[in-house]
Amino acid sequence: MTSKKMIWILLSIVLIGLLLDLYLPIKKDFRRFDPVVTGQLDEMMWRSYYEKKPVKLFFQLTKLMRSQFGAPLVRSFVMAYRSAKAAFIFKNGTNRAQYEKAFPDLKKYFTHINALSKEHFDVDQMTHDELEWWIIRRERDQHPPSDWSTILQKELANMYHMPMETFKPHADLRVEAMVYRDNKGDQITQSDWDKIQNMCIDAWTLLYKAVN
Repeated sequence: MTSKKMIWILLSIVLIGLLLDLYLPIKKDFRRFDPVVTGQLDEMMWRSYYEKKPVKLFFQLTKLMRSQFGAPLVRSFVMAYRSAKAAFIFKNGTNRAQYEKAFPDLKKYFTHINALSKEHFDVDQMTHDELEWWIIRRERDQHPPSDWSTILQKELANMYHMPMETFKPHADLRVEAMVYRDNKGDQITQSDWDKIQNMCIDAWTLLYKAVN
């Protein structure tokens, strides 16, 4: 076999692998995830965001796609790209009309997640709620933390097909961690981040117990 033929065979194998990774139907049970790993990644991504480390945040997000939703390797990068693109469009906005420009990419992100789930959810509603969550977090003077928790509960009720109140303990604790971080601002320390990580792990553990 010539070296040229070998190269074409290897390229074909790689291409087939990429296509299978991207398009092979995979159905995951989203109730089965590691709450410790998810909680750790939750805190790590917050920290990377606030410390303005977008590359680090992107790779943490790809890991979350694989650990929480069971996404294949290449697909996890596509999903993270859609999420990151939506986030940056939103970040540059200054009013609701501009914020809503993030909707198409955010919807594609949730469409990818929905395609992996054994229990399909309402993608349009999920996208709307997630974008609204971003908006009220930015407009925090107009929306108390209880509003943040309510939207988180709505999203989880949509994903898991369970009553909203099932998710209140998880949502409340996760919001508590967010408020704690916000209150620390630029004065946040390593011990503060350690506390936030423990809160995130506890919150995701509550969610795991609720859905199982």
